Amino acid sequence: MNIQISTVQTDEEIGALAELAIGIWNEHYIGIITKEQVDYMIKEFQSTEAVQRQIHSEGYEYFNVIKSGIPIGYIGVKEEEGTLFLSKLYLLKQFRGMGYASEVIVFLEEFCRSRGLSSIWLTVNRENEHTIAIYEKKGFKKVRTEVKEIGNGFVMDDFIMEKWL
Repeated sequence: MNIQISTVQTDEEIGALAELAIGIWNEHYIGIITKEQVDYMIKEFQSTEAVQRQIHSEGYEYFNVIKSGIPIGYIGVKEEEGTLFLSKLYLLKQFRGMGYASEVIVFLEEFCRSRGLSSIWLTVNRENEHTIAIYEKKGFKKVRTEVKEIGNGFVMDDFIMEKWL
């Protein structure tokens, strides 16, 4: 592996992950969704407080994706009924297209096998065509669509994709 993947546990690690999320979300999602929705989603789902709540109360696990000692992205997952929900897989722009997401998928497949989980599933914005194509190349299939209200007048308009192991 060209990357290391480490568990995010401490308040300091969670804070650093939240800062990383701000940069990644702003450079990737503006144009797919509005800046207002990006700001809202960061606050609700990727702020230090939100990640702490997800880890300590909601059963999520977070991991840093590290290259040469530097966090270049992160993963957020949750076990659900014998499957793994891949809630977040984000890499900084300058590290995309270098095979690191493929290494993360291999890590997640091994993670699932070690826990006896049958599949990995995720949500991806229907307008996020490049990311959809990457997941399809990695063996994920579109299984349904979902429009979900997330508050403040915003919705997530997603494909649900799944990879069976």
